[in-house]
Amino acid sequence: MPTHASPISRPRVRITLPVILAFLAILVAAVSPSAAASTSADRQRVKPTVVLVHGAFADASSWNEVIARLQIAGYPVIATANPLRDLSGDSAYLSSIVSTIPGPVVLVGHSYGGAVISNAATGHSNVKALVFIAAFAPDQGESGLDLSGKYPGSLLPTSLITREFPLPGGGTGTDAYINPAKFRAAFAADLPARDTALMAATQRPASLAALGTPSGAPAWKNIPSWYLVAGADQAIPAAAQWFMAKRAGARTSEVKGASHLVMISHSDTTAALIAAAARATS
Repeated sequence: MPTHASPISRPRVRITLPVILAFLAILVAAVSPSAAASTSADRQRVKPTVVLVHGAFADASSWNEVIARLQIAGYPVIATANPLRDLSGDSAYLSSIVSTIPGPVVLVGHSYGGAVISNAATGHSNVKALVFIAAFAPDQGESGLDLSGKYPGSLLPTSLITREFPLPGGGTGTDAYINPAKFRAAFAADLPARDTALMAATQRPASLAALGTPSGAPAWKNIPSWYLVAGADQAIPAAAQWFMAKRAGARTSEVKGASHLVMISHSDTTAALIAAAARATS
């Protein structure tokens, strides 16, 4: 007689009292107060959004290496396109961007961008830190031109060329550029000449109105500040940077031998300072 293979029998799992108790213990641990607190703490440790503001004669790409380092560390980053037209308008533009960001913000400004963040942060309770990178940190009534000439050593006054441009409401404004032949010495002496030649060709001009407009009440009087001094800066002398940093009560460090574009030549140090500011305010 032919035989038929019997179906494969599946082993039966015996659900015993110890198994039930073990399962319940796992559930209790998962919803215990300590686990819930840990989950809540993780939600509260949201990294602030870092908003980077470039200055005159540069653009948002000057932050590229810093952005890469901050993103690897898990920080959301926005590098704004600073209009470089006038201080009040540029600050209002940055303020409008900050208004769209939920959660804490760290504002970072380079050069003229420091004056912009000083004005734009006012009225934003979510701005937890200001970071100045070889930047202007003006007091009320001061302009970038005032501060750059406060101490000797800037090569900008003899390195600029100007071009007129039409204003939307009529009349003309004046844009300032760095003479390409003098760009590296005045702005980026610690970077390769092949790179600074490209930067000189693609530089974004700043209007003289922006550089000469007096600042409003500065936010650094109320918001914790950090400052990175470029020790060999030929645009904003290091002595001027130290003066502004001390006056603002900023936590300050210096990169000896660094040019004005310290965030490019020393992106690691720049990113580390920004991250330190972010950690201190979270």
